[in-house]
Amino acid sequence: MQPTIQPFFDPATWTVTYVVYQAGRPECAIIDSVLDYDPKAGRTSTASADKVVAFVREHALQVEWIMETHAHADHLSAAPYLRSQVGGKIAIGQHIRSVQGVFKKLFNLEPEFQLDGSQFDHLFDENEEFVIGGLKGKALHVPGHTPADMAYQIGDAVFVGDTLFMPDVGTARCDFPGGNAHALYRSISTLLNLPADTRLFMCHDYPPESRGPAWETTVRAQREGNIHVHDGVSEEQFVAMRQARDATLAMPTLILPAVQVNIRAGELPPAEANGIRYLKIPLNTV
Repeated sequence: MQPTIQPFFDPATWTVTYVVYQAGRPECAIIDSVLDYDPKAGRTSTASADKVVAFVREHALQVEWIMETHAHADHLSAAPYLRSQVGGKIAIGQHIRSVQGVFKKLFNLEPEFQLDGSQFDHLFDENEEFVIGGLKGKALHVPGHTPADMAYQIGDAVFVGDTLFMPDVGTARCDFPGGNAHALYRSISTLLNLPADTRLFMCHDYPPESRGPAWETTVRAQREGNIHVHDGVSEEQFVAMRQARDATLAMPTLILPAVQVNIRAGELPPAEANGIRYLKIPLNTV
């Protein structure tokens, strides 16, 4: 079954948010939403999320799921705002608990912050099946970029999160806490063993100057042309490439604000005694 997919590209973070539904039915899911954040002023806004809200309302859709592929390091999630506007359950993979444990220590979060994933409405198990109206979906655990990454297979489409980029961009980095290039290679292999015509939808695109942003490709195109992991690239070759490349990469601009918000399912930290919410910046640590 082929779902209808509406993308929303955010040029500030190179992120693609998706609304997924079956033509003729109202039920839908939202995948990898964006809360606008100005790092210079420390201010959030909802212009990107409001485009999604407007689409949902215009098409009289009913949001069943607000899904995260992982705790993103490059943008803040708008999941709580979307839930307040159009409903739905905020969901992520169950391995978010291990990511919460790492970052609670790094940010020295409040003692009340729980490490059980209870900030989310639902934690997907590996290969758990779900429905969006008449569409059948499956949650695939694809660790490597982080230990908690999920891909969501819905009909003939898979939303791959940060496992893969477009073929001319390659694959995700593996040098964040809990990342592992061996695990990413095996996760990618699982995805690329799907039928060749399976549509793959990226969470991000960082296009070369020769083209504009793009986010849809196929298993066949990835196997034939991905610059990091096309057919014939061994696990050892991939790991050596990935480790060498990761050693040259700077940290994402929004990693420190994004992660401490996203492990809370997109909620901002609790207000302090003066009524103001604060994000923490650990110095000389990351």
